[in-house]
Amino acid sequence: MRAVIVPEPGEADALRVTELPTPEPAAGEVLVRVAAAGVNRADVLQRRGFYDPPAGATPVLGLEASGTVAAVGEGVDASWIGREIVALLVGGGYAEYVAVPAGQVAPVPEGIDLVTAGGVMEAAATVWSNVVMVGRLVAGETFLVHGGTSGIGTMAIQVAKALGARVVTTVGSQEKAQVCRDLGADLVVNYREQDFGDALKEAGLRPDVILDIMGASYLDANVRALATGGRLVVIGLQGGIKGTLDLNRLLMKRASVTATSLRARPAQEKSAIVAEIGEHVWPLIASGTVRPVVHARFGLDDAAEAHRVMEASTHVGKLLLLP
Repeated sequence: MRAVIVPEPGEADALRVTELPTPEPAAGEVLVRVAAAGVNRADVLQRRGFYDPPAGATPVLGLEASGTVAAVGEGVDASWIGREIVALLVGGGYAEYVAVPAGQVAPVPEGIDLVTAGGVMEAAATVWSNVVMVGRLVAGETFLVHGGTSGIGTMAIQVAKALGARVVTTVGSQEKAQVCRDLGADLVVNYREQDFGDALKEAGLRPDVILDIMGASYLDANVRALATGGRLVVIGLQGGIKGTLDLNRLLMKRASVTATSLRARPAQEKSAIVAEIGEHVWPLIASGTVRPVVHARFGLDDAAEAHRVMEASTHVGKLLLLP
């Protein structure tokens, strides 16, 4: 099969399309013929040498995919064969085939096509596991997500709105701000023009839950912005890995800071997340309440260009690779 690997860490041109043996599904796994794979910022970090796959995982990039089950391993019902599915992966999506534990597979959500579905699983799993399962967001609360037009941001805005929350997000342009408003955001802050903490104060809002992709550079400002009892969930480190945390402010607010990574979680935890999004998020997609946003589609040979677009942050929504 054809697959994308990184022989040596580097810039986008470090990506290589190569021929690898088609994987065999192990016990409890299914083999998926990939229709599309989502491109995620974690893939860029892996390419640059900053986010190595877990021990024993495939060196092929790609944390999510859609496709058709082509074969099953021992212990998996043969009726899976031929089903159109989406999969949460530890790696391997940038390929023609990928093997994945059956618990990390779900039916394609009703209302979207198989290719569009290639960019749904990672964002849905990240948002639901962090905003709801960790952040415990409920109706009537205020939710802040940084990077509102990313794949995660566009999903988070819509899911939080569907849960009945007030939604605040940050973006880098007026064009992106309008996209977020169209998705349902109540307050959009252009961080190039205004500090998000000042904007929140002017609006009389304090977030109960913050989903943060920046890490160190936003740590203090996020904690300052939190409501009493607020929950800050850090899922990215684009702004650095070491910051100063005012524990007294955190204590006075009875607030919490949690940092999580989806990729490194055990298969059992991933399966539980997939089951929850199938129950709670898929119906929102089927009804049109949540609309997956796709910016562009690329062929496998154009993986480097997809990474350049990701790094330029000019996209709105997901980038997809088609084998």
